[in-house]
Amino acid sequence: MNALAWLTRRRPALPADQQQRCAALPAPRPADDTPLGQQRLVVLDLETSGLDLRRDQVLSIGAVVIDNGAIQLGEQFECTLHRDGHTVSASVLIHGLAPSAIAAGIEPAEALLAFMEFLGDSPLLAFHAGFDQRMLARALKDTLNLRLRHPFYDVAEMAPMLCPQAEIRNGGLDDWTAHFGLQVGQRHHASADALVTAELALILFSRARKQQADSLKALEQRLKSWRQRLQGHSL
Repeated sequence: MNALAWLTRRRPALPADQQQRCAALPAPRPADDTPLGQQRLVVLDLETSGLDLRRDQVLSIGAVVIDNGAIQLGEQFECTLHRDGHTVSASVLIHGLAPSAIAAGIEPAEALLAFMEFLGDSPLLAFHAGFDQRMLARALKDTLNLRLRHPFYDVAEMAPMLCPQAEIRNGGLDDWTAHFGLQVGQRHHASADALVTAELALILFSRARKQQADSLKALEQRLKSWRQRLQGHSL
């Protein structure tokens, strides 16, 4: 395929029902002064075919809801996406999603649209959120021609800011779950990782309240100041 053909190619049009569902998706809710205990948040974890933000694909989505200050176990999302031609790669050794599971997965447009309907207008939480945010944004753009506008909050960034006494600067999810003694059912499984991230987030929200940061808006302001201090120390 030459460069001109690549630039001018069009993605297949979505069926009318999926177009209608896309149009009906609510606008994301901006950060405000709503207390954390009254805020609905969706905690997300993605499993992907690799770590290349330009080429790798989302293979599975796991998400749980925090609402009214608790994890709502009746509100969970989990699905594996169908990917044509998916082959065994090094990532299979991490997430365990075999080609047979991917072949039996849900059609990507339907899976992503169902997740966005589950998400609604809620903000998103993730551990190392930058990766999940970029992978999800590209998947939505390529598959549904949707722009991801929901704010993401990084639990991996909140944790050292709110718990400096832990002295864990660049820790992973395993480091923080071990620090707080959380039980992890199965690592590198989207739903299980989302659940333990949600448990960690609730601990951090409790610390945030004690530090007079009891809203997403207050946390945003605290994170901005914290990043500036870190940048100043690194100069």
